[in-house]
Amino acid sequence: MNTVKRAIRKDLLVFGSPLIGKAEIDEVNRTLLSGWLSTGPKVAAFEESFRRYKNARFAAAVSSGTAALELSLIAAELQPGDEVVTTALTFCATVNAIIHAGLKPVLADVDPNTMNICPEELERRITPRTRAMLLVHFAGRPCEMDALMDIARRHRLKIVEDCAHAIESRYKGLASGTFGDFGCFSFYVTKNLTTGEGGMVLTRRKANASRIRRMALHGLSQDAWKRFNQKEYRHYYVQECGYKYNMTDLAAAIGKHQLKRIEQNWKRRAEIWRQYDASFEDLPLVTPSRAAPGTRHAYHLYTILVDERRCGLSRDRFLDAMVKHNIGVGVHYLSIPEHPYYRREFGWRPHDYPHAMRIGRQTVSLPLSPKLSAQDVQDVVAAVGDILQRTASGSRRPPRGALTTKTPSRPRGGLR
Repeated sequence: MNTVKRAIRKDLLVFGSPLIGKAEIDEVNRTLLSGWLSTGPKVAAFEESFRRYKNARFAAAVSSGTAALELSLIAAELQPGDEVVTTALTFCATVNAIIHAGLKPVLADVDPNTMNICPEELERRITPRTRAMLLVHFAGRPCEMDALMDIARRHRLKIVEDCAHAIESRYKGLASGTFGDFGCFSFYVTKNLTTGEGGMVLTRRKANASRIRRMALHGLSQDAWKRFNQKEYRHYYVQECGYKYNMTDLAAAIGKHQLKRIEQNWKRRAEIWRQYDASFEDLPLVTPSRAAPGTRHAYHLYTILVDERRCGLSRDRFLDAMVKHNIGVGVHYLSIPEHPYYRREFGWRPHDYPHAMRIGRQTVSLPLSPKLSAQDVQDVVAAVGDILQRTASGSRRPPRGALTTKTPSRPRGGLR
């Protein structure tokens, strides 16, 4: 890579900044003028559009991806204390949802190349108390679903898919979120489709979708739209102790037009991904592994690994240097056992999950929003090249997707 030194950009390139168009703004204005802001007809329409896009049987909109996970685990009708196996490399919401549902999280290590949960490690963690697996399609790369579905069948486990990164992902022709009993999506501001805050659950059973909608709104028999949008008043009844996890029409107004452009935005991120791959070819970084044959990557996170031994600087020094270049970056993620709460409550130790630990201590996510201009992408490439060439000129580049064995010093931390 021949990097031409450039002047540092004057403004901060915000990591994960969403692409919001006039259509979303106009739809929000119409919603405000309509006088109906909370759960109503636009939420129902957005549910149906998303269901069709994913070719799913049923969909239920909620307030966040975290709410989607928690309500799915409740609707799965597991018993208090049942074990749910999940990945050690994920955002805390994945594990917190298990805890809030009254269940016991059990961690499994990841495959060092895909960064997804390793099927062999998952099966090794199964005990007589295991009742479900919560799978995370990390960075938009679908998990190895053939192997995982086989494990679920043999051990009679429920499957919940965390598809926060994987709206557009496919595995052998089938959409992410449609393999398991529940598929959970996040529409947080940094996601491939945003409603500001929001989420969705896909499920095969109508009863599950109905219960999730009910539990998302206090356990009420009818939401306000159904009560008030009638010719006569209708009472509601509390059928079970629910939550306040409903999506609003304001959020759905944004999601409606985001969904219309989802494939267009996916193509733009794929283009940026290819530019990064080509630009970093000769640098001493570990770049993301190529998508497996028969799969579709959602291109949600472009994660590089900064190995101090090869790059000449630590991951955290690299993060600081990128910020000084006015390039926003992310860390996705420190492994779950790095966090004090989980070590204290469950006794988890980072070294028990060596691949997740190494990735978490080396990983950096680069900007990948479809909002990025050609100049923005050039600024990212130039900053990465300038930082590394100053410290690691002549370093040998490791193979794509390979994970080094050197363990860097303990990180300061960082979340999405």
